[in-house]
Amino acid sequence: MTDTFFGDLLASIADRGRSILRLRRGSQRAGSESDLAHLSEALLSGRGEASGVALASAVLGGYEALGHEARLAFLHRLVDEFGCDHARLAQAIEAYRSDPNAKAVLDVHFAAEPRRQELIRRLNLAPGGTAALVRMREELLGALPEHRDLDGLDSDFVHLFSSWFNPGFLVLRPIDWSTPANILEKIIRYEAVHEIGTFEDLRDRLEPPDRRCFAFFHPQLVDEPLIFVEVALTASIPGAIGELLAEDRLPIASEEATTAVFYSISNCQEGLRGISFGNFLIKQVVEKLKRDLPRLSTFVTLSPAPGFARWLAAARKVEDGSMLSPESRAALSALDQPDWPTTDFPAETLREALLAAAAHYYLEAKSPSGRPLDPVARFHLGNGARLERLNWPGDMSERGRREAHGLMVNYLYKLDDIETNHEAFAARNEVVASGQVRRRLRKPANGRAGRLRGPRPEPGTAASEAGTG
Repeated sequence: MTDTFFGDLLASIADRGRSILRLRRGSQRAGSESDLAHLSEALLSGRGEASGVALASAVLGGYEALGHEARLAFLHRLVDEFGCDHARLAQAIEAYRSDPNAKAVLDVHFAAEPRRQELIRRLNLAPGGTAALVRMREELLGALPEHRDLDGLDSDFVHLFSSWFNPGFLVLRPIDWSTPANILEKIIRYEAVHEIGTFEDLRDRLEPPDRRCFAFFHPQLVDEPLIFVEVALTASIPGAIGELLAEDRLPIASEEATTAVFYSISNCQEGLRGISFGNFLIKQVVEKLKRDLPRLSTFVTLSPAPGFARWLAAARKVEDGSMLSPESRAALSALDQPDWPTTDFPAETLREALLAAAAHYYLEAKSPSGRPLDPVARFHLGNGARLERLNWPGDMSERGRREAHGLMVNYLYKLDDIETNHEAFAARNEVVASGQVRRRLRKPANGRAGRLRGPRPEPGTAASEAGTG
């Protein structure tokens, strides 16, 4: 009711602005990116609230009415024509050099800000402006690989979205079988880790007493979840996703559970990629579960290992013996058969070789910045979790075999250690891991752990930090 009231209020302000500007609905649609640029200049130069709302609506409506190439041309115009005022910036810098006082610092700050940041703020005045801007950034992200000159515009979006989607503005809501169908449909669509095929599949994840689901929402995106987490309540730490999702499993009473398992975390809005609120989601869910179910004492994930298969393929080509022993190489050769899960091979030998390689992948393989290669590891370790256990076989679905040869991982959220673990990772890139994981790390004969930099998961996939598990 409140959201509808304010939406109607903004729409009435926009209508009033149209009458002031003598803009009819039909003439609000811009015919080209040039028209949008002129409307944007008018929006920046205007001072009236009603006219500002009308102009913002005209720009966003016109943008969405254009074809892909014209929208891309408009994004380039934002970079080329709506940057900072260099003459004003030079003047502000000179004034600061002459007299470096607090006002001069502020003048430099405001002069350095690109005009497009203020334009984006004013576009957000339009009814539905936040959602339209999120869609605009989604298109921008799709263009970035071939248009690196748009990086600055993307930085402006990230800067503003980081404030607009501050966790203090987000609302945590439980998702259950009584949640409105339009939101349940989006949970099915946005699930990025373990596919939900039908509403019956979704019912199996929401309705049993040992299942929970929570999502973050933003007041300006009322029926659009930003990120959601699926939780299984269990009596122990699981090592395989099959036992959690099996159709014939026997649910337990929630009061009997001692362990909460976060087995799927999905980001929903591609336009918000890189805006971090997943860590706040997990912490709030942990706090709520502890209040509701005091017997819960263990909080873990059952996470995928995206990129492990590609990294291992590269590691097997390294012949210096720093990562894989001859015995491990021989055992891992079973993976070269496309139908290896159904062939006859020493499974325990393969298991030991895979887990030793996985320990190296998580503890030693680094990006150029010194971070772990695995994006899911970066997410959970950055949140203060501990790398608790490596599991094989954990996910023998087609995707699980393709990305990780069936490997899955448990990250432990021990409430008393979260802050210490976070600081260790943030300050020193330290991977906090259990002794069980560290004992699997093979030490090479030369005494130095080898470092292999491997390919990262591509941005925008469920394996990236935008959609993790």
